[in-house]
Amino acid sequence: MLRNEVLLVLGVSLGASAAYSVVSLIAKLTAPAPLAQQTTALNQSQAPGRPWLDLTYQLMGIFFAVVPALLAVHLLNRDHHPARAALGLDLRRPWFDLGTGTGLAALIGIPGLGLYVAARELGINTTVAAANLPDVCWAVPVLILAAVANGVLEEVVIVGYLLTRLRDLGWRTWHAVAASALLRGSYHLYQGFGAFVGNAVMGAVFALFFLRTRRVVPLIIAHTVLDVVAYLGYTLLRDRVSFL
Repeated sequence: MLRNEVLLVLGVSLGASAAYSVVSLIAKLTAPAPLAQQTTALNQSQAPGRPWLDLTYQLMGIFFAVVPALLAVHLLNRDHHPARAALGLDLRRPWFDLGTGTGLAALIGIPGLGLYVAARELGINTTVAAANLPDVCWAVPVLILAAVANGVLEEVVIVGYLLTRLRDLGWRTWHAVAASALLRGSYHLYQGFGAFVGNAVMGAVFALFFLRTRRVVPLIIAHTVLDVVAYLGYTLLRDRVSFL
């Protein structure tokens, strides 16, 4: 039952994303243009020319992206794994969470940018257009909300929930860390091989941090900071910085 639960939670969330990501990479590799000459567009308009309908779609996508994380928390609570204890999903240590989250973002983000540029130059990654919303008043708040939703979904499901359940199933620590890291890398394959490597390394670091501290909030903060910088930085600098 526990194994099936894990497979089902992943099947309605990031496991499905990984499957689609693999197919997307195959499509890119078999396209006429080389991988490095292709662009992966994120945060696109859902209703071009109709801004308020577009906003509705964006907010619905953000809300439903978080639901699998809420499901994971519910399942842990149901089985006497209170999220407050099992995941550190609370506000009892705000300065620790904020400080370590920001530090992790810097630790991952600065080398990650270098890896992205190198992977693209080597021809093993697409160009990632991180933000493609129209010039409307709600674009920046929506990008920030999307970053928060990504942080909550990925860190709760792929780190907190998955590592807790794999330990319940008797997996060894390094096997669980490897599974979490490889899954994180897999659902970023649609961007290219560089994204897989970078996110797998990030996944291993985040998994080890969680196992040491039993707190997922710093990981949510770190992930949110990384995505906010990527989305807003791309929006502000895409016409000014050549490698973007």
